[in-house]
Amino acid sequence: MKSDGVAISMVYPIMKSIVQKGYDTEQYCRYASFDASMMQDVEARIAGEELERLMIAAAEYTQDDYFGLHQGQITEFVDLGILGYVMMHSLTIGEALAAYQRYNVILCSGFILDWEVQGNDVLIRLFLQSPGRMSRHCVEDMASSLYRLIGRLSNRRIPLTEIQFEHAAPADLAPYLTAFGKAPRFGGDGTVLRMGKEVLDYSVMYSDARLLSVFEAIAQETKDDLTQASLFSEQIVQWMRKSMPSFFPTLQQTAAFFGTSTRTLQNKLKEENTTYNDLSIRVRKEMAMGYLKKWEYSVGEIAYVLHFSEPSAFQSAFKKWTGITPGQYRAKIMNTK
Repeated sequence: MKSDGVAISMVYPIMKSIVQKGYDTEQYCRYASFDASMMQDVEARIAGEELERLMIAAAEYTQDDYFGLHQGQITEFVDLGILGYVMMHSLTIGEALAAYQRYNVILCSGFILDWEVQGNDVLIRLFLQSPGRMSRHCVEDMASSLYRLIGRLSNRRIPLTEIQFEHAAPADLAPYLTAFGKAPRFGGDGTVLRMGKEVLDYSVMYSDARLLSVFEAIAQETKDDLTQASLFSEQIVQWMRKSMPSFFPTLQQTAAFFGTSTRTLQNKLKEENTTYNDLSIRVRKEMAMGYLKKWEYSVGEIAYVLHFSEPSAFQSAFKKWTGITPGQYRAKIMNTK
């Protein structure tokens, strides 16, 4: 499962499933060699391959050969974060699926949902953006969680006319009858849920237009930020910010951190119409403006934090960036309050 990464929040349902089964999450993390402290950073993302590894490890740790399938059956809207809230307040199931399609990149870039109407049925397909196959546990989690959420949104039992997976059939099909109401077809071409097309027009019982506009605005902003962050230049900006105030990284240090040569780094930035020097100025300028709004920091202290050789060098640089001195900038802020 190759992708640009998945939100760390995708690990939360794994932990929830482990707790529900009566196991200890700390012991699981040790078993899976997973650093649980990563979950404290709500903006962190991990590789899709790492999520797969954690799912497989969870199945082994709990001795549940249907871990992904069972996890999907206890999925709640909160597990999908802001995407779940947008779906929950959409007008119809079709609009909720469109929201899932539109904002799923927030959770898992590279994973796609699509659907098409065929006669009296709608076929919902789940697949990867790039060639490759997900582990059985991940696929079954995605399929069973989506099916559960459609039923929860409409407050109806949704009969499936077909459920198809690419992977081979396991020995016992009973868990699938519980999850989907019918046995899947295995070894097919992709992951497909087939149901009556009227499902798309079912009303969402929780729908609230006012809340939808609020949650959708947040989802769009999050998506835009994530798309922007995928740029190499934005990754460097984030690296610079995290390095401060310990040190202000040089071009050589940054190239080493990203595992590339200085020439390659500069060429990649050139493709994005920027330079390392431009990014350095941007980060220092943004951080300087932020610190100057905090009256407890003196200009000298800000100069030190931003790694200028002396306060006068900082003052000269700030005036070059903004046309005014740090003191004048502070006075301007004061006058606008």
